[in-house]
Amino acid sequence: MSLKLDEAKKLHHKKYRTEFGYFLVEGEHLILELEKAAAINPALNHCELFVTEQFKDFPSQFKKHLVSEKHMAQLSDTKTPQGIIAVAPLLNNTGTQTANEKIIYLYEVQDPGNLGTILRSLAWFGNFRCLLSPGSVDPYNPKVVRSSMGAIFHVPIELDVPVESLAERFTSIATLDMNGKALSDKSFKNFDCYLFGNEARGVPREALQAMNAQAFTIAGCGAIESLNLASAVNMCVYELKR
Repeated sequence: MSLKLDEAKKLHHKKYRTEFGYFLVEGEHLILELEKAAAINPALNHCELFVTEQFKDFPSQFKKHLVSEKHMAQLSDTKTPQGIIAVAPLLNNTGTQTANEKIIYLYEVQDPGNLGTILRSLAWFGNFRCLLSPGSVDPYNPKVVRSSMGAIFHVPIELDVPVESLAERFTSIATLDMNGKALSDKSFKNFDCYLFGNEARGVPREALQAMNAQAFTIAGCGAIESLNLASAVNMCVYELKR
């Protein structure tokens, strides 16, 4: 690698994650998930660990650097640092789509917790690829990484994919709308790409019309206006795998 401690501290900011090509992974559970991912993805073998005294004997294939509690607090994104943080290379997931891989496209998703939760579901069910539009939250934001519970290492993610490019890339696109077909309709499983909109604004109507997106709905009792984005995506993913 090797990033110096002062450089690693800057990885809380997207600007420096992009400049240096690395992001932070904090906590023992996430480090163990990172180790598993490194076993099948050679690019992750170049991770390095910053650890406090508590984790100096932590068994790992990654190179370790012992740091003070003070420096760990500066590296950490949490109020109570866990004492172990990895610096991992940004993942290159622009490769060829695999056979039967389903595409989930997120338009300007803003909430780190939503994105992390969605990635966790995609990893659980498997064989999904996540595409993010420009203006979406950075998936390498520490909050997204934490809430994904390690799923970020297992789900291919493509960044800055314009919504206008979907019609050129996919022959059939599905989306959610209150007036669409029932999610249980057999045709729901037959699309190439599943499009979900911003938490507050959805997807621009003109963009949906231009790509001839087919609408489906998750039936409810109507007591509230809408579902949480992550909940809606999770229900759709479950239906695709059911």
